Amino acid sequence: MSNELTNSPLQAMRKLLKEDSRYKYEAYQFIREALQFAHEHLPELTQATVSGDSLSKGRPKHITGQQLCEACRRYAIDQYGYLGSMVLGSWGIKSTSDFGEIVYNLIRIEQMRKSESDRREDFDDVYTFDGAFEPEFALPKVVDDLEC
Repeated sequence: MSNELTNSPLQAMRKLLKEDSRYKYEAYQFIREALQFAHEHLPELTQATVSGDSLSKGRPKHITGQQLCEACRRYAIDQYGYLGSMVLGSWGIKSTSDFGEIVYNLIRIEQMRKSESDRREDFDDVYTFDGAFEPEFALPKVVDDLEC
């Protein structure tokens, strides 16, 4: 009997969605996109920092569960603004623990990798969704003594 999970990425994803109906396909796509967003826009999370290792300089590194949660938060703000929590919720994502469940589902079907130090629990309670997706908003400096 062939392993149905490894026949193709699409077949593996279809099977996963049937086996675990907690999350919609969009939730899995969001995690992949947030990881890509981290590598492209969040160098403080993804630049290799091993001192003296010229091979790792500037090369994307593995990010931790907590770092991926932060990337997910920033990506949701970037894409959905104040609606981030509502959009994620519509896909079944209600907490950072859900990010971990999705990541480990993707690891199980070999569409993501983990390091030896990674644990599913790394995603638990990283932050609460209440207020986490509110973009930092600063009013522009108003000219003193505005005349009406």
